[in-house]
Amino acid sequence: MLFVNRINKEELKQRLASETFKRKTISFYRYVNIADPLVFRNNIYRIWNKLECFGRIYIAHEGINAQMSVPEIYLTEFLSLLNEISELNNIPIKYAIEDDGKSFYKLTIKVRKKIVSDGLDAGSFDVTNVGNHLTAIEFHEAINDPDAIVVDMRNHYESEIGRFDNAYCPDADTFRDAIGMVSKAFKDDKNKKLLLYCTGGIRCEKASAYLKHQGFVNVNQLYGGIIEYAQQIKSGGLQSKFKGRNFVFDERLGESIDENVISKCHQCGNAADTHTNCANADCHLLFIQCSFCDTKYEGCCSEDCRQINKMPDDEKKKFRVLRHQLYSQSKIFKSRLRPEIMKQQNETANMPYHG
Repeated sequence: MLFVNRINKEELKQRLASETFKRKTISFYRYVNIADPLVFRNNIYRIWNKLECFGRIYIAHEGINAQMSVPEIYLTEFLSLLNEISELNNIPIKYAIEDDGKSFYKLTIKVRKKIVSDGLDAGSFDVTNVGNHLTAIEFHEAINDPDAIVVDMRNHYESEIGRFDNAYCPDADTFRDAIGMVSKAFKDDKNKKLLLYCTGGIRCEKASAYLKHQGFVNVNQLYGGIIEYAQQIKSGGLQSKFKGRNFVFDERLGESIDENVISKCHQCGNAADTHTNCANADCHLLFIQCSFCDTKYEGCCSEDCRQINKMPDDEKKKFRVLRHQLYSQSKIFKSRLRPEIMKQQNETANMPYHG
């Protein structure tokens, strides 16, 4: 039996908006053997649901990966109950940097083959043989080494809005792609010091093990990821070497680290770092959009999608039948939106500049 929430999305969001108590956004992960992921999943669902916890959690034989919103009134009890679960005892918790607690609106716990999809054969390398864990301060100092190679293990849309200076940022759509790109890019530098970083540390944990398996001898990772780095740098009164915004996988889609905006709107090219999903549900493309273009395109990634989104529901249903044909003709329903493509489209449309 699978315990799930059957209430519709809009009602859940209304309930969240009407809450009178505060929430905290937290995240944690651990590579640990879970004998029966489904049983484990149902057990924690019952516990966390009673505490009105929301979030997105993945469970697999190899461990757990969780991003959650926990009511402040239950936070102490929640943390205590975590420690009563042997697999989660003393698990490191990371707290969001910018947080109003409205990061999730329901509790979703899924059983997966892996807690981070990497496309690699299970058992092909030892996932516990990881790189050296560097504290935020140690990483902050290590990136000054001119011979060190700083590597962003995130996807392109994450590093686009925020990254460490001089970091190698793979033009990857997935973590699976990123691992391969990094290994190939530095195949002749296996003796150099690698400094890996990601959002919360989980991708670096696996990437470091894989790179060591590939023969890299000096692999290091930012323990706790960008989230922990931002917290420690702020508390230490130091100037952040991470520039821009940290992408997060919840309703917020990002939190600012140093107030700098280093990215541009994909539609007009003006400074912007706010990700959104195309309002056309059949597209739902993730892209960066400024407030001007949000108004102009009504939250859509293109004029095509804006027009589709205005169709009556019965017309939209007919349109879906032609989806694949239209994809090849008008390039809507893209898997990713590259700024250079949007620039060409905007120039063709003679879109006026706005300042």
